[in-house]
Amino acid sequence: MTVEDREVLREVWEGRIPTVFNLAQEDIQDNEAPDPFYLLIPRMSYLPLATVKVKKYFSKYVGTDASQDSNMEIWFDYKGTPLKWHHPIGALFDLFKGGNLDNDEGLPWSLNIHFSNFPIQDLVPLTSSENVESHFMSNIKEADQLKHAGRVVSTMQKKDHLQLWSGLQNDKFDQFWAINRKFMFSGEENFKHIPIRFLQQSNQNVIQKLVKPISDSTGSLLTFQELKQLYYPSSTLLTQGVVPAPDTPVQWLSRHLSYPDNFLHIIVHPE
Repeated sequence: MTVEDREVLREVWEGRIPTVFNLAQEDIQDNEAPDPFYLLIPRMSYLPLATVKVKKYFSKYVGTDASQDSNMEIWFDYKGTPLKWHHPIGALFDLFKGGNLDNDEGLPWSLNIHFSNFPIQDLVPLTSSENVESHFMSNIKEADQLKHAGRVVSTMQKKDHLQLWSGLQNDKFDQFWAINRKFMFSGEENFKHIPIRFLQQSNQNVIQKLVKPISDSTGSLLTFQELKQLYYPSSTLLTQGVVPAPDTPVQWLSRHLSYPDNFLHIIVHPE
């Protein structure tokens, strides 16, 4: 990993979204809504990890059951749409607010927190941080299978898994990347495939493609423009809040702009 690589990775890691949280209307007691809670939340994290302070603040307004039950299924919505906690925060923000499609209210991003009526039909159940860890490690293993045929994960020890998870959970760049660099910069060979998930703004569906780093037509590294033409030629594609330059190799994007789960989450906005 070069100094330039490290600078890009740290800048991406430190991305934050100014967010204002309000208690959901159905959880307000005695018709007295508490003051909103403001927080800068990391793009690279997940809502259950980044909102511990939010949960603690609002729990005292929703009764003793909520404040005492650490396993309550807290959930969030944006304009009435439940937010899927298993997507990274930055991907969620880009899905709903990216591409200048919905900037009527600007920033901060306004979310509602719920302590009841968990929408089991829309969201993956969440009872503890172990659910998030299990989901995260499953994605890491899948991404490594795509990139390295599972070679990196197979050499990891339990302490490596713990350090990777702890680095993400506690927002520690150096701790996380001491392990994650093995997935991204071990050797200079091309990945076998690029782990990519396309999130469609029109219906919030997730589409996963088997993308090779080398272009079939040119024999050179596949560029972002070629990727767009292959799958979504009539849409705007963005990742980490930006539309990459057309000539950027997708493998470079994978190494530098992937989320901690090692997937590129690319948002598809209809033009």
